[in-house]
Amino acid sequence: MEVEEKISQLIKQFSALEDWTDRYALLIDMGKSLPLLPDAEKSEKLLIKGCQSRVWIKAELQDGKVFFKADSDAVITKGMAALLLHVFSGQSPQTILDTPVDFLDQIGLKEHLSPTRSNGLNDMIKQIKLYALAFNLQK
Repeated sequence: MEVEEKISQLIKQFSALEDWTDRYALLIDMGKSLPLLPDAEKSEKLLIKGCQSRVWIKAELQDGKVFFKADSDAVITKGMAALLLHVFSGQSPQTILDTPVDFLDQIGLKEHLSPTRSNGLNDMIKQIKLYALAFNLQK
């Protein structure tokens, strides 16, 4: 699925829910759908710095596409990671770099996060883009 389709799908899903309690429930469900990251992979190297909760993001390049895995010890944070991975996993490094994250504003997520969660979300985005940049430079 193309990144634009994934973003459009997310916007529709979140827009269909008027109450932010329901939107948080959707976010939590997305996090529950993430496969668990084995404890052996939860290394300091993969830990996202600056997050209030502990969150790990791992990236691998396969056939020109970046595939991400993530895990967190907090349900909302894991949901935020799942949302980002839904959009960016399986995309080319250049697509990841070129895709703006304004869809987070469109679904209203950023305005409903505490400052520390918002900082953590920004740090996750930054790490995803850094992985894409590193893979793009390997070409």
